[in-house]
Amino acid sequence: MDDTNNTTFNSSSSNSTYDSWQSSRPPKSFWTNLTLPVLYLTILIGSLYAFSSLYRKRKLQRAASLESWFSQHKQRDVYLSLLHLDPAEASEGEGEKKLKQVPDSLLKAALLRRALEDIQRIVQLRGAKPALQTLLQRGSVGDELWQRFLRAEKEMEEEVKDVVNEANAFAPNWGQTIFQSANEMNQNILLKQRAAEVSAQLEGERAWWEGRRAGIQSDFMKELEGESKPADAAPKKTSSDDDAVLVDGGGPGDQQGARKRKGKK
Repeated sequence: MDDTNNTTFNSSSSNSTYDSWQSSRPPKSFWTNLTLPVLYLTILIGSLYAFSSLYRKRKLQRAASLESWFSQHKQRDVYLSLLHLDPAEASEGEGEKKLKQVPDSLLKAALLRRALEDIQRIVQLRGAKPALQTLLQRGSVGDELWQRFLRAEKEMEEEVKDVVNEANAFAPNWGQTIFQSANEMNQNILLKQRAAEVSAQLEGERAWWEGRRAGIQSDFMKELEGESKPADAAPKKTSSDDDAVLVDGGGPGDQQGARKRKGKK
């Protein structure tokens, strides 16, 4: 019983000592308690930002190292060259006619040719996308080729926006119809190419049909000759039978035999 009282006394005395020590310590301020969470969040956000920036840089470097899907855009280069052409530098030679300014009609024609080239590239991308997606799902092509295709699509989107802005700078609302005009030009070019292909194959097709018709005619004539020969041979056989009947018809007995044969027929 005494041991129990001593233990209780000791525990109570230790608790009172700890409480007195805690009460003697100065209380922590609010900012001191907030330092550790803020420091933790700062380190976490900083590490995530560093990782994301490093990942984006590597992705951009990898995309820049990829080969372009299309070749050089010559029509765009021609338009930009005409747009930024300095008339003073273009007419420096002696005796040459000085160029005051590039005509707007020439710039519009160059911009329309640029839109035509964009339409042709857009058609190629739309035609290649389903097949490329199928091959990518099957694992027949690598991810690098798909990244090249996505990069080409993004470049074409930027190109279309640039052409629309340039067209609206020349004439209001022209950007809404310039690609329609370019599409009509593209369809006209395709029709001309198809007509040229058909005309190139015309001589060969004509020669083939001439040979085919000659073969059909020769086969038809052979069939007619084959049908006429049996028709000519049949009357000769009948006349010989009649002659045989007439020759054999000498006596009365023979006439009766001939009548019996005719009755059987």
